[in-house]
Amino acid sequence: MAPQAGDEMDFGQIDAAYGLTLATTPPVDDGPVWMVNLMKYRDVAHYADGRPSTISGREADDLYAPLSVLADLGAEVVFFGDVEHQLIGDVPAWDRIGVVKYPTRRSFIEMQSRPDFVELYAHKEAGMESTIIVGCQPIEGASLRAHAWDAVAHPPTAEDPPIVLLHVLALHEDAPARRDPTLAGLLGSPHGGRPNGWFEVEGTIVGDGRSWHEVRFSAFPSRAAFDAAVLDEERLARVEELEDQGIEDSYAVLVRPIIDSLVRSTS
Repeated sequence: MAPQAGDEMDFGQIDAAYGLTLATTPPVDDGPVWMVNLMKYRDVAHYADGRPSTISGREADDLYAPLSVLADLGAEVVFFGDVEHQLIGDVPAWDRIGVVKYPTRRSFIEMQSRPDFVELYAHKEAGMESTIIVGCQPIEGASLRAHAWDAVAHPPTAEDPPIVLLHVLALHEDAPARRDPTLAGLLGSPHGGRPNGWFEVEGTIVGDGRSWHEVRFSAFPSRAAFDAAVLDEERLARVEELEDQGIEDSYAVLVRPIIDSLVRSTS
């Protein structure tokens, strides 16, 4: 059966308090929630019922894919992609990133007991080595006027398509980055970088006991454009001065998106 709030899993801890919040938010106060999922797969899927398995954890997760269940709930996968490179945070080395927008917090909890979901969830359990799932709300004002991608030095190509920088942040209480979403301007707009969806974390439903504060998806027209932004000395100086001092813990990964409708989902 899919885990409930208070249960323990071998690939993550469930936060019972946040689970209760999701389940009991009054309908008048309820609304959409974006569930961001960082996934690390087992080399070989391991099924709890003991069935023999030779498939990989990634293949088991592909079998999970509860798209019909999500559609029935009015939920939608708004981001999905493979991690190309991990920049910050050594363990775990994440394999995939996914974001599902649920119409309400309660719908996420109600899904857990649906028989059609429970049947598919066995594949998720079998495939996952570790995961972090955070419930998020969009940060208003996290935007910037970036150059059009056909006007930058490194536009997207078939060989080097758009890439997304995902930054998961734990911030000091008085961190400038936490107070001022206009710091999105540090992305390096001359290179085409722009916020793709910046979120405040309202709770971690599955994790390792750490608390997170923000999740930032920032899009670049290509890997070459991202590399140019990283080497931009003026941008680096501003980042170090205004943002890095506020970061307590972090993961940063580059993701090649297969599905990316984050901007539309938050507008």
